Amino acid sequence: MTSALLSDLEWRGLISQTTDRQALAQELDKAPVNFYLGFDPTAPSLHVGNLVVLLVMRRFQLAGHRPLPLVGGATGLIGDPSGRNEERTLNSTDLVAEWVARYRVQLSRFLDFDSTENPAVLVNNLDWTSPLSALEFLRDVGKHFSVNQMLSKDSVSSRLESGGISYTEFSYQVLQGYDYLELHRRHNCLLQLGGSDQWGNIIAGLDLVRKVDSHTAHALTVPLMTKSDGTKFGKTATGTVWLDAEMTSPYAFYQFWLNTDDRDVAKYLKVFSFKSHDEISELITSVETNPGAREAHRELARELTTLVHGHGECEKVELASRALFGQAPLGELDEATLASALSQLPRTELAQGAAIPSWVDLLVATGVVDSKSAARRVIKDGGAYLNNVKVEGEDFTPSSADFLFDRFIVLRKGKRDLAAVEKVI
Repeated sequence: MTSALLSDLEWRGLISQTTDRQALAQELDKAPVNFYLGFDPTAPSLHVGNLVVLLVMRRFQLAGHRPLPLVGGATGLIGDPSGRNEERTLNSTDLVAEWVARYRVQLSRFLDFDSTENPAVLVNNLDWTSPLSALEFLRDVGKHFSVNQMLSKDSVSSRLESGGISYTEFSYQVLQGYDYLELHRRHNCLLQLGGSDQWGNIIAGLDLVRKVDSHTAHALTVPLMTKSDGTKFGKTATGTVWLDAEMTSPYAFYQFWLNTDDRDVAKYLKVFSFKSHDEISELITSVETNPGAREAHRELARELTTLVHGHGECEKVELASRALFGQAPLGELDEATLASALSQLPRTELAQGAAIPSWVDLLVATGVVDSKSAARRVIKDGGAYLNNVKVEGEDFTPSSADFLFDRFIVLRKGKRDLAAVEKVI
């Protein structure tokens, strides 16, 4: 039953706000419901923050409901004030259109557009917004919005207090409300999903449906993801974690989940994993009883990397992860996977044709140790490796034959401190 879906979402901590919970459960149990979730194309790719609500959408489809993923070809042109203290940089029409096309491809990895029962239907709000003139929009849509209510929205009031907001971004909630009305009319959409910071905009859409068509619709928002250490979820030292393999490599994506803080792994399993409650509870218990094994972290990384990048890529990055630490042959990795893995490490570059320094000099150059004497101590203590082969002599110097793909050398200090050397032109 669909009411079980809401209970499951509650267990996973994925419900922040809803309209009438009982009425929503009854609507979902009565028949398959068409529902939507919007993604504004403000970057070339979706990121792991988007994955939170996107996977909620997937759960609804698996429960039998029809998703209407909306890519905001119109709203993406003007910017959304939610959660921001400054005006968003406006992008060109051509660039936004290019990003819309990229999002379509990414969404197809998570939603089934070919189902015979409840196929996802991709929609673009530019289709119903662009034909409207400014006068038509103000006359037919704008008249239903109270400026007092619009000013009371947290996203707007916070911007007013911090310096102001442009009319462009102020109008965003009107456009989003109009999206709900159009989807209700065109696709009998009865539910909008979104992040909790979108609650005010979603309610504006519900009010518009009620005022214009005298119909009732629903809303459900998902809590914004946070990290226990206070840093922003989806951010690393190198930046945002994207779903596009060209922007965040599958290896870096896998490592993001593998390196999850122990304090966060239980929450992440509930939010992102499609495992059963019992399976997730067992993994959470493993964190508490044997944290060093990192079984839950590996399962989380494996499941999410497979979902986003495919089983084959996940196998490659797991092999790379093992190989870098001497648990599998480095020679089994392809060049692209090795390059991706090494890009995350401390590194030094060596010009083509230049004399090859000693292992000691290379390790110092990567910054893993701060002196040659420290590097020599690593060798003396038996913790020095080149391409997973132990270095025995303090004067050892690699040869050209040691470069993997005539390009890379992997240095390791002890069990876990890795660094890379790359030949460059």
